[in-house]
Amino acid sequence: MIVAAKKEIVTLLLNEVEQKHPEVDFNDFKEKVMNTLAVKDMSIDQLENMLILTALERISSLEPQWTFIAAHFYLKRLYRLSACSRKTNEDRGYGSFYELINTLDQMGIYDSKLLKSYSKDEVDYLEKLIKPEKDHLFTYIGLLTMAERYLARSHQGEFLELPQERFMIIAMTLMANEQEDKRLTLVEEAYWALSNLYMTVATPTLSNAGKSYGQLSSCFIDTVEDDLRNIYDSNTDVSTLSKNGGGIGIYLGKIRSRGSDIKGFKGISSGVIPWMKQLNNTAVSVDQLGQRQGAIAVYLDCWHKDIFSFLDSKLNNGDERQRTHDLFTGVCIPDLFMEQVEKRGEWYLFDPHEVRRVMGYSLEDHFDEEKGAGSFRDKYWECVNHPDLSREAVQAIEIFKSIMVSQLETGTPYMFYRDTVNRQNANQHKGMIYCSNLCTEIMQNMSPTVLEEEKVEDGKIIIYKKPGDFVVCNLSSISLAKSVLDDILERLIHIQVRMLDNVIDINKIPVLQAQITNENYRGIGLGTFGWHHLLALKGIKWESEEAVLYCDSLYEEIAYLTIKASHELAKEKGSYQYFEGSDWSTGEYFAKREYISLRWNDLMSKVKQTGIRNGYLMAVAPNSSTSILAGSTASIDPIFRLEYSEEKKDYKIPVTAPDLSPKTTWYYKSAYNIDQHWSIRQNASRQRHIDQSISFNIYVRNDIKAKALLDLHLDAWRSGLKTTYYIRSTSGSEIEECDSCHS
Repeated sequence: MIVAAKKEIVTLLLNEVEQKHPEVDFNDFKEKVMNTLAVKDMSIDQLENMLILTALERISSLEPQWTFIAAHFYLKRLYRLSACSRKTNEDRGYGSFYELINTLDQMGIYDSKLLKSYSKDEVDYLEKLIKPEKDHLFTYIGLLTMAERYLARSHQGEFLELPQERFMIIAMTLMANEQEDKRLTLVEEAYWALSNLYMTVATPTLSNAGKSYGQLSSCFIDTVEDDLRNIYDSNTDVSTLSKNGGGIGIYLGKIRSRGSDIKGFKGISSGVIPWMKQLNNTAVSVDQLGQRQGAIAVYLDCWHKDIFSFLDSKLNNGDERQRTHDLFTGVCIPDLFMEQVEKRGEWYLFDPHEVRRVMGYSLEDHFDEEKGAGSFRDKYWECVNHPDLSREAVQAIEIFKSIMVSQLETGTPYMFYRDTVNRQNANQHKGMIYCSNLCTEIMQNMSPTVLEEEKVEDGKIIIYKKPGDFVVCNLSSISLAKSVLDDILERLIHIQVRMLDNVIDINKIPVLQAQITNENYRGIGLGTFGWHHLLALKGIKWESEEAVLYCDSLYEEIAYLTIKASHELAKEKGSYQYFEGSDWSTGEYFAKREYISLRWNDLMSKVKQTGIRNGYLMAVAPNSSTSILAGSTASIDPIFRLEYSEEKKDYKIPVTAPDLSPKTTWYYKSAYNIDQHWSIRQNASRQRHIDQSISFNIYVRNDIKAKALLDLHLDAWRSGLKTTYYIRSTSGSEIEECDSCHS
């Protein structure tokens, strides 16, 4: 480019960005840019890169606003590339919305249903609602994440879609089946929620909505029966869902242990590890739409005879034939086990197959209906005392030591407190919850799908299966800092619940029993992110009684508004199929949580009378990806540090805590410097209002003593937490997370 032309372009860009950021001193920046221009000839692409990188290197805890300046330059580049691909001359990049949809439809990238559902006049109307200025809400890392991971491109990788168009496409997709007289209004409302970054949808929805491939749900949970055919059928279902972008949770507790009999032959069974190896191979070989490796979590009960080999399966030393490094592990723990750990008592391990054969029931099908009493502990002691049932006696604390060793080395296993979960299950009239999902926030009824009959008719093989409850996670999350401070929670949750509910009807899941379960329970998972961001803006210290009380009141409000929104949707569209007999219909849901105020009693009466749309409502996911996109802090977690760098191929991106300023700095205490018992207290107050669970990480230093870590686990259990997610140690191996639940 000619030097004069380069300087003119840069001058125009600098004038524009200076007007948007009058608080920033641009003198040094302009001097460096102009000096570079004077000695180096550049293409447009190189010029844009130079501006972006020069802005990025100025981002620090003292000048965090440079992230928005870098985002401004990157946005200009994105507009240019999109305009070039779309052959428009729009400086803002946003050309004809209808032409974009038509082009991507013809390319096979968009689903043809978009143009069948919306007329050209409707699309033209929606184009007028698109607000390009909302693009300036993104930080640089947020905009880059949006562009690289979610915006639709041509098959050659050219940028076509722009951020506000992606949001509008999502809104159109989720509202496509609404009544025509109010559909455009609902699209506008959904677009308002997304474009203002008041909420994010789950990663699969963000990426796949409106497209001709993939599905919209985050993850799935299967129950594997102790049967060879069922084990292999489950693996087929897992690979099918993984291929389409879903993370998987699998309960293995029904599978017989190593050394169990098969058809009466003693000592034949190889236990759960070989099936875990098979799943490990599936995770590696069947990736999620070519974007990332498949992600599978497996859960086992702490009374299963294979528990020690299960806990060792991710360790870096030992017999590699017994290792499954690519799986995530979780342990299902009853209250009785934790009591035995507390008193340093004995614990007994059983083979589930032998229990079924000798006792006539499955131990895993029971839980303690009350704290300290119930059918599980009764059945467990029956098994311990039965003379014909083999058992292995171990010290309960020895199992817990193995749990903690694995957690400090690998971050897992996750902890699943099954009695607490099932006592709080609003749909226990219809089943049992055996385990959680890949990110420990989903708690819904589960059961295996079983083969009933296989026969030949008219030369065709007909297979009949009894479908089990195959759990589906439909997620989205509120950005707390923006939504609370702008005082729009009621308006937001009202549209957000409808968006989530519509995912259930729109989504086509390639595993039919999952589709059936999704429609029967209509389970959703409305969550939150940006908790630390909100505390910092409000000037509330993490380690304080004020934070605990505020957490309690805020999440009670979110719970109230979510239940209210689902109830109002039920009046319009009907309740979920299993409403009758549920804790929702009897009022037990409200009694268990001591919701006794006048407004809660009024809502309880309305729900009992006219129903609720969704059998499961709230779940707090990890959100580390989409919270970056929205410029906030992840989930309910504290920040790692005030300033860090995201590694890219050729450079590093400096990132600071959101809304960092001399005022907020004092409230951004690092996760590893926080007393984790305060985090547990906060989460206990939050868990009371969340009908499912929460992806709750525990952060520990590498020199933590075993007793201190044990005390944290005991505190979490005593406090009524349903699950804990990773143990994040400063010395642990790098933890790779599933992106599916980042909503």
